[in-house]
Amino acid sequence: MDKITFQLNENETAELYVVEQTRIAGVNYLLVTEEETGDGEAIILKEVSAAEDTMGEYTDELTDKEFEAVAAIFSELLEDIELT
Repeated sequence: MDKITFQLNENETAELYVVEQTRIAGVNYLLVTEEETGDGEAIILKEVSAAEDTMGEYTDELTDKEFEAVAAIFSELLEDIELT
């Protein structure tokens, strides 16, 4: 599992493991978690960076409809998880 460091703000970073990724309608989504193994909380991140950006920018703010669609895809890709 890949581990990526995210810059949260000027002074704070977070290291998260990428469980899975998918692309829907030209938008990239990541399913990430703080723990490499075991049961833990996962977060769906949506890429919001512009094509000319040198660094990727992500948000966890998804509409309910968007979350349901992406969660369904991740659930199919990873049969042993439940996203709520």
